[in-house]
Amino acid sequence: MRIAVKNMVCDRCIKVVKNELLKNDIEFSSVDLGFIRFPHVVSEVTKENLRGILKKEGFELIEDSETIVVNQIKSLIIESIHSQKEKPPDQNFSDFISSNMGMGYSYLSKLFSEVEGKTIEHFTIAQRIERAKELLFYNELTLSQISYELGYSSPQHLSRQFKQLTGSTPTEHKKMGRRKKIDTI
Repeated sequence: MRIAVKNMVCDRCIKVVKNELLKNDIEFSSVDLGFIRFPHVVSEVTKENLRGILKKEGFELIEDSETIVVNQIKSLIIESIHSQKEKPPDQNFSDFISSNMGMGYSYLSKLFSEVEGKTIEHFTIAQRIERAKELLFYNELTLSQISYELGYSSPQHLSRQFKQLTGSTPTEHKKMGRRKKIDTI
């Protein structure tokens, strides 16, 4: 059995959820971005207990199917940008999402916007900019290399979106040396 968890979007989140499950003696098979897998059907009593445990840590169980689909889209985007899950270089993001989800992109896009109040494109841009901040922070790649790694057509395109979202250029941001945690985006 698999249960979806809202706001579980980073490795630190996975670690917190795993620790809480272990601490509370709740048997599980695995914890992945946005999901907990169980070796058996989870009773309503255990779900209620789990709901309370997760709420204390800033997470919540997702029970409706539309929110689960949106959570899967978010996890797919986050993994592809932050964990380097390979997307074929010649495939655009909409085709990548559609093929991985097994549903039409127009349906997924509309659903995402209704549930999240922002488009898949805006969510993807925010994740790409957050990854750019991380790469800038580590100071191992040039802006050109970062823009290539994140699939931008040019460093100028990355810089333009970076400034629109953060109010500063990548160079200015690098000098400030700050970045958000992925689970706060």
